[in-house]
Parts: sequence; C-alpha cells; structure tokens
Amino acid sequence: MLWIITAILSAVFAGLTSILAKCGIKKTDSDLATALRTIVVLVFSWIMVFVAGSFGTITDIKPSSFLFLVLSGLATGASWICYFKALSIGDINKVVPIDKSSTILTVLLAIICFGETSNLLIKLTATAILGVGIFLMVEKKKTEQHVQGRSWMIYAVLAAVFAALTSILAKVGISGVESNLGTAIRTAVVLIMAWVIVFARAKQKGLKTIDKKELLFISLSGIATGASWLCYYHAIAHGMVSVVVPIDKLSIVVTVAFSYLVFREKLSKKAFLGLLLMVAGTLIMAFFK
Repeated sequence: MLWIITAILSAVFAGLTSILAKCGIKKTDSDLATALRTIVVLVFSWIMVFVAGSFGTITDIKPSSFLFLVLSGLATGASWICYFKALSIGDINKVVPIDKSSTILTVLLAIICFGETSNLLIKLTATAILGVGIFLMVEKKKTEQHVQGRSWMIYAVLAAVFAALTSILAKVGISGVESNLGTAIRTAVVLIMAWVIVFARAKQKGLKTIDKKELLFISLSGIATGASWLCYYHAIAHGMVSVVVPIDKLSIVVTVAFSYLVFREKLSKKAFLGLLLMVAGTLIMAFFK
C-alpha cells in the first residue's frame, strides 16, 4: 500500500508546483521558466539518487530499460511542444479538454498493455466519471484567439497521446530500475528537450532580465516538481498505472485550494461539480483496484 501513499504525495507536490510556478511566471517566459525549473528538478533527482545509494546500479540497467526511460523523457518533451503549439493556434477552451483526456487514455493503455483488468467494469465506470469531471472543470471562456483551420486539434490530440505514453513508457523503463535513478535519467532527457525549445525559440536572452523573486518561486516549483516526480515514479514502479495516474491528477484539488487561499480564485458551481466527480472517480479506482 506504500505506492498509494506515494501517489497521493505526488498529487500534493504537483498541486504545489502549479501554484509556485504561477507565482514565478508573471513576467518570466513560461518556456524559459520550465527549462530553469527542470534544472532544479534534475539536481534534486540526482541528490535523491545518491541519498538512496542507487548510483552504483546505473551500470546494471538493461539497454531496453534505459531506452524506455529515454523514450518516456522524449514523450514528455514532445507533449509540451504539441500542447503549447496547440494553444498558440487554437481556442484554449477546446485545446485543454483534449489534453486532459490523456488521463483516460493512460488508464485504457494500462489495461491493454499491462493487463490491469481487475474490477474492469468498475474501473471503466470510474474512468467515465473522471472524464465527465475533467470536462466540467474546464471553464468555457470567450477568446479572441484565431483558430487556423483544424491543425490545433492535431497538436492537442498529439499532446494528450504523448502525455499518456509518458506514463506507459516510464512504467516499462523503471522495471528492475531503482525509481529514484529512473526519474533522474528521465529528467535529464526532459532538461535537454526543454532547453532545445528555449534556444529554438531564441528565448535564452530573457535570462538576463529574470526577476529574483520570480526565480525563487521557479526554484521552489522545481523542488516541488522533483518531489512529485520521485513519488509518482515510485508509485508506478510498485503499483498499478491505471490507479496511480488518476490519483496523481487529484493534484487539481490541492491547486484549487491554494488558488483560493493565495489568489482568491473561486470555482463556479459547474466546475465544483466537476471537481467532485474527479475525486469520486479517483477514489473508486483507488478502493476497487
């Protein structure tokens, strides 16, 4: 049952990540902030590797496991690229629901790839409830953004697919690998992709003008992200992906709570109903795993 606890901790830290990141990108470019945050995550990850004493096992990693860890990192980077591309050319209230559907896709892939078919009917019902909750949580806001054809939909779907593949590939990659070490290797790949995005978009010049206070929040966000990833990959290494992923998505509860306390952001009745459905769907999966 330890993996259930680490999955919950993953959600808590992920929720804190969103709040801290929001405080750190008021003026700082989001791509640059992500790249900087990933540096902190990488350092944090390798510190945990040395604390756990698993560095010596790096030579024991099978080539196939290493390959899947790298692929998982690449999938994360690809998901980011596609998501922000979709947002840049599409309507946000259409892009976000598609991206959030990665949770449902992950559960279905886990059932197919890993045979996580215990209590299948209950699991599928819970997934449907979770899906409804996700869509209700997305507020329909007016936007003046111009939609260029249907290309935004392709990028949004790809973002969701890559996000789902990230968990599946990571599950395969950490098989037989100490979870802290697996997270550190995967984070190194994500870091490379994050900086490739920054340099490809010529945003590295912004390093000179970053506000020190925002840099602090970005760093704290990185620490929270690192803690969340370590807990998350420990959970999927020892537990069921189809249960861990929905629990991890409950980070939204933490985010909503802190958003109200820090930014005084309130939920509409519709969004609150969606939040309750997400919690209900997740708890059903956790208790009937």
